[in-house]
Amino acid sequence: MKLAILSLTVGAACAFAPSAPVSVQTTLAMSEAAIEPPTPEEIVEPVVPVVAPINGWVPDESLPCFGLPGATSPLGFFDPLGFTKDMELLGVKRFREAEVMHGRVAMMATLGYIIGESTPTITYGMNIHHTIANNQIPEVPGTVLFPFFLAINIAEALRANTGWVEPGLGPLFTLRESYYPGDIRFDPLGLKPTDGKDFANMQTKELNNGRLAMLAAAGMCAQELVNGKGILENLGF
Repeated sequence: MKLAILSLTVGAACAFAPSAPVSVQTTLAMSEAAIEPPTPEEIVEPVVPVVAPINGWVPDESLPCFGLPGATSPLGFFDPLGFTKDMELLGVKRFREAEVMHGRVAMMATLGYIIGESTPTITYGMNIHHTIANNQIPEVPGTVLFPFFLAINIAEALRANTGWVEPGLGPLFTLRESYYPGDIRFDPLGLKPTDGKDFANMQTKELNNGRLAMLAAAGMCAQELVNGKGILENLGF
């Protein structure tokens, strides 16, 4: 009798005991687990140069002078004293600006030496046997020199306004980032190429002629200081 009562009591207690959790995985849950979210594809962005191309030239730090034209055979890139070694871009552009401008002045000077000494001029009239070029400027009247130097000042002001940063708006003696050294937008005959390679080729020719002219003008000046004779006169003409 006691055993029966005890069995009934245990059975009743088990009826009210919490059941163990049963993990039931539905079909929907299984399908969600089976489908993995798609991996987003890597978007390859185009490589954009730090500086926009100027006349087809994009500065390349791995190249001498950031890839500016002017290196020709047989010497190639010639900088034995290392003026441009480890120089920043703005410094290289400023050096190239100086080289281009001095080359242009020297090309005009070489013509001026020959023409000024062997052709009729405002100062000397039709007499072509006149003073050598080194001594001509002191003999030119002020009425001729004034408009000459005024034109030079105007041209230099226009060049500075085109390529150089205004004082107070940046460091002194700094070229504009969008300015190509020597390109002052003066091309009345339309000779400037539109293709980048053609422009680099023409720029190299101008640089080489300018370098030769700088040597020639220095040689002409030295020769006249030595013997006091004009260029063509010294050659026997």
